[in-house]
Amino acid sequence: MWFDSDELHYVWKRMSGDLSLAADIRWIGAGTDPHRKACLIIRQSLDTGAVYADAALHGDGLTSLQYRDTPGGLTREIQANASSPAGLRIEKAGAYLSMSVCPVNGEFRSSGGSFRIQFSEPFYVGLGVCAHNNDTVETAVFSNVRIEPFCPVPDSMRRLESTLETIAVASFDRRVVCHTGSHIEAPNWSPDGKWLIFNSGGQLYKIPSKGGDPELIPTGFAGRINNDHGISPDGTQLVISDQTETGSSMIYALPFEGGEPRKITPLGPSYWHGWSPDGLTLAYCAERNGNYDIYTIPFHWGRETRLTTAEGLDDGPDFSPDGRYIFFNSVRTGTMQIWRMKRDGSGQQQVTTDEYHDWFAHPSPDGRWIVYVSFGTDVPAGSHPPNKDVMLRLMNLETGEVRVMAKLFGGQGTINVPSWSPDSEHIAFVSYRLN
Repeated sequence: MWFDSDELHYVWKRMSGDLSLAADIRWIGAGTDPHRKACLIIRQSLDTGAVYADAALHGDGLTSLQYRDTPGGLTREIQANASSPAGLRIEKAGAYLSMSVCPVNGEFRSSGGSFRIQFSEPFYVGLGVCAHNNDTVETAVFSNVRIEPFCPVPDSMRRLESTLETIAVASFDRRVVCHTGSHIEAPNWSPDGKWLIFNSGGQLYKIPSKGGDPELIPTGFAGRINNDHGISPDGTQLVISDQTETGSSMIYALPFEGGEPRKITPLGPSYWHGWSPDGLTLAYCAERNGNYDIYTIPFHWGRETRLTTAEGLDDGPDFSPDGRYIFFNSVRTGTMQIWRMKRDGSGQQQVTTDEYHDWFAHPSPDGRWIVYVSFGTDVPAGSHPPNKDVMLRLMNLETGEVRVMAKLFGGQGTINVPSWSPDSEHIAFVSYRLN
């Protein structure tokens, strides 16, 4: 099957159910247009502005999973960290769409990242090609085209895949940094923009923010590190929350390059979440006498100070970039919502007021936004479990406008800790897939 194209051409088939559409793709001729595109498509209807998703191969080798999740809405994408594959496959499993890539003489593997779109049945699947240049003709060859039922794996045999991604505030386009069969969580972005830090299997790792191979950070005796960790404003220190020493999570500090941890909190459980812009104070969630509240403690030495006293869980504190406020989430109203208080605990005010359970608000370095993760009403108000349908949401702090950045499979581990790029243009997070 092939197409010559100086405009967008498609071939369609009506389908229903969960399925995958796969094909080998190659370009014929000497075309040089980096924007030419060959794609495998799932589309709600043939209307111009219909909801759709496609796996696309561009002329410059860029490979991406593109989608429009509202009729007439904008197209967004998840850029893979694989370039110029020989084959593509788009997969529909329930409401989730994902993509796999295949190198020459290789096997299909997940490219990482997925999103949630609800297609009504029947819908259309098809092939498309476009030159993006009216003065040229491009030829794409689709071979070994196949449509196959996408059969779910029994729960007992499903394995978790993790994708470390970044998302742009301006476009909500996503880019895969790392895709792995290991369970990874909670990325931090280093102040110089060069590194992302995450935890996996009780250890801490760093990876170049543009992608590469993860490197283990040596953390001495600490081998039960959870997803509450962070980087100092000057980029020289790390804080971790680890339960190796006592069996209860305690907060420790160590050099960014790694080293032997120094204990900061004398009591546990304590879970780090925020660092003041001057580097002198840590904010954290801790359980004392049966209640979880927000505390602060000097980084170098001192006693902890309790900031909240409401019944129920207060969690996820993070400082505003001017150091005047602390954002946190609280269940005190019956649903988990985002709150803000002055750094001494006074003036506590509710920020979000909706039916969702909102967790882990992180202010942008420029002070314009907060990003947070929202769970549905099927999740108990005081919990943030893994493997749930969640949303990344962005609030404009000046206008109060809230927008959905991404609908994904995640929850615990997705965005527990501060993960803004230093220029406030991107956010790092982890999405998951059970395959």
